[in-house]
Parts: sequence; C-alpha cells; structure tokens
Amino acid sequence: MTTGTTQTTPSGASPAARRLARALTADLMAEPRTDPIAERILDAALAQFCATGLTRSTMDDVARRAGLARVTIYRRFENKNALIEAVLLRECRRCLAALEETVGGVPRIEQRIVEGFAFALRYTREHPLIGGLLRLEPQVILPFMTVRAELATAIIRGFLALHLGRARGTGELDQADIEPIAELMARITTSFLLSPASCIPCESDEEMRAFARRYLVPLINGR
Repeated sequence: MTTGTTQTTPSGASPAARRLARALTADLMAEPRTDPIAERILDAALAQFCATGLTRSTMDDVARRAGLARVTIYRRFENKNALIEAVLLRECRRCLAALEETVGGVPRIEQRIVEGFAFALRYTREHPLIGGLLRLEPQVILPFMTVRAELATAIIRGFLALHLGRARGTGELDQADIEPIAELMARITTSFLLSPASCIPCESDEEMRAFARRYLVPLINGR
C-alpha cells in the first residue's frame, strides 16, 4: 500500500494520540508489532464481550477464556477499561483495513467518500461487538466512543486525512483544509452510529450513499 505524508495530528491531542496518529500516517494499514500474549488476551476478550457483553464480563472471565493466569492479564492491561479500549481500537483498525480494501480501487475521491461512508456505517452496525453493544449496552460503550474516544478519533481522522492528502497530491482535490474536513467527516459518521434515529434517512446503502453525496462530498469541493 502506498503511504502518504499528510500530517494529521492536532496540537491539542495527548502524546499517546499524537504518536498513534503519526504511526498511522506512516503506514496506516500495517499491523503493529504486538505481543503474542497480548493478542491472545484481546482475542479472548473480544469473544467474551461478544458472548456476555461488557457489564457482565470480568477480567477473570477473560483470563479463563484465554487460558492464562489473572496476573498475566493485569501485566498487560491495568484494568478492565484499558482492556475494553484496546479491544475496540483493534476492531477499529480492522474496520479501516476492510474499508481500505473496499475503496482502494474506486477511481475518484468523491466516489471513495460515498462508498466509504456507506461501508463504514454498515460494517460498524453489523459488527458483533460494536454494533451489538450500541443496541444492547449503549450506556457502557458510549464513553469509549465519546469522552474516551481520543485515540479512536485519531485513527479515523488519520485515515480520512491520508486519503484526502493523496487526492490533493494527485490534483483531484484543491481544498487545503484537510484535517478539519477529516475531523468533520469522522464526527458526522460517529453521530449516525451513536444516534441513528434522524429526520435524515440513512438506513439502506442507497440512503447512506445519497447522504454522502449531498452532505459530505461538498465538504471537499468547498460548496
């Protein structure tokens, strides 16, 4: 995959968010070097959370499912919130990898925005963990998508800014305000996930595409 050079890090972000955004800008789709034990824990946590939800899942449940001692879990994740956040961030990366595969061959940036918006909403709504929690335990997952969402927002903004930067580099896009546009698109998409009830129809793929054509594409055209 071709990498971009667009800087995507807001000055107000935390050091952790800045490091993550820089890494994503360098090679967004590359899987980070990981601890195999940590990956084993994340796999077990994902399965546990999908099976019983976040509220009823405990660190002991995850340890048993992973076949590891409880202390091993805590050496890598200091508490349940840290583990939940790590699972959600990994799923976010996986979503973006699938999104990149979906839009990578689409010829123009306007079409990529339209198809990408529809794919992202559908993928997330149908995801067994994220979509399931938004339906069944919204009060639990909402903090990780709002007040604790800095890292996830940095990932999404970085992905969008990378694509917008490539379009500008190839002459498709004249708009210079790449970061604010990426931020707006990320926040609009998240709002539809958190609160799908709206006067704007956005349930079917065609409705999602129509929304993106009417409201998101003009952001890059300056109209």
